Amino acid sequence: MTDVQEIVAEKAEELVRSGGERGLQVAAYVDGRPVVEVTAGVADPATGRRVEPGTLFSNWSIGKGATATLVHRLVDDGTLTYDTRVAEVWPEFAAHGKDAVTVRQALDHSAGVPGLPAGVTVDDVCDWSRMVAALEQAEPWWEPGTAVGYHAYTFGFLNGEIARRASGRELADLLGDLTTAIGFPGEIRFGTADTSALAVLEDAPMPETADFTLPEDMLRAVPMALFPTAALGADPRILAADIPAGAKVSARGIARMYAGWLDGTVVSRGLASGAYTESSSGTDRVYGNPSRWGLGFGLGLPWDQEGTPRVFGMAGAGGTWAGADPDRGVAVAVTRNVMSMDFETVRVLVTAVLDAVR
Repeated sequence: MTDVQEIVAEKAEELVRSGGERGLQVAAYVDGRPVVEVTAGVADPATGRRVEPGTLFSNWSIGKGATATLVHRLVDDGTLTYDTRVAEVWPEFAAHGKDAVTVRQALDHSAGVPGLPAGVTVDDVCDWSRMVAALEQAEPWWEPGTAVGYHAYTFGFLNGEIARRASGRELADLLGDLTTAIGFPGEIRFGTADTSALAVLEDAPMPETADFTLPEDMLRAVPMALFPTAALGADPRILAADIPAGAKVSARGIARMYAGWLDGTVVSRGLASGAYTESSSGTDRVYGNPSRWGLGFGLGLPWDQEGTPRVFGMAGAGGTWAGADPDRGVAVAVTRNVMSMDFETVRVLVTAVLDAVR
């Protein structure tokens, strides 16, 4: 294996020097061993505070991987099965024809409840009880299990409430157990009261040719006021709330979580294949794109899904990604504080890792 740490560090520094990035982290593990821990740039341009290995970045849907992992750990300890009906642990969810929805369907985006309620506000998505009630009253967009559609916000509330009901514990406690198990306590969080050390998000300039025509069902599921932006990510309400479709993470923390999928320290090895075996696929009923899902994880790299069919992980709005390649035994995460509309930075850095460990 070539000196992957040096290669990735050089690429990360060049991305910052070029002006395309402000601050970022890259972390990678091979067979459970750390091989990359790179930081570059600043977490807060206003103060010049540098990015440190433990700096937390608000990286949106990267948090879905942690939420899914909490559910899998409850399967691992026998509290749930993938075929448990959600209504068995959460009876109120059965309303409006949802009584047969399973944990499996909640994890693979086929449950049919991708939409936030009409008129939803920032205050609503920051209020756990309101979002739970909205899911209870939701009518499925399709017969559960017959189609796939990205549950952008609702994935977190659906699977988070399953975990709460089944375990009888709060999400923060379950997440605390997980981050302690991976050796980085507190480096994956949903809501956080202390925001002083977070990386400060900023929006990348919009391309002049950007097409702002969005699918009707996407806007029906997530109104524009709740689309991830730097301003929304800096909202104190969003920062403090448990919204487990996103998270505040360090690259080393989330990468170690994925390494734990491969080495048996997060879930037992017998469950690991569920993460990278296709459970649902087809044209996404919300976003319109081809999609493939394992149990809680997107399959394939964001820029090369067909060529990497067993890679599993989660991309975050703004161009971040964390996941693992079970064939190479590699887990990688990239966090950044410039929110762009592409995954080019992730492609450069993750490809450098994967090429170096072949």
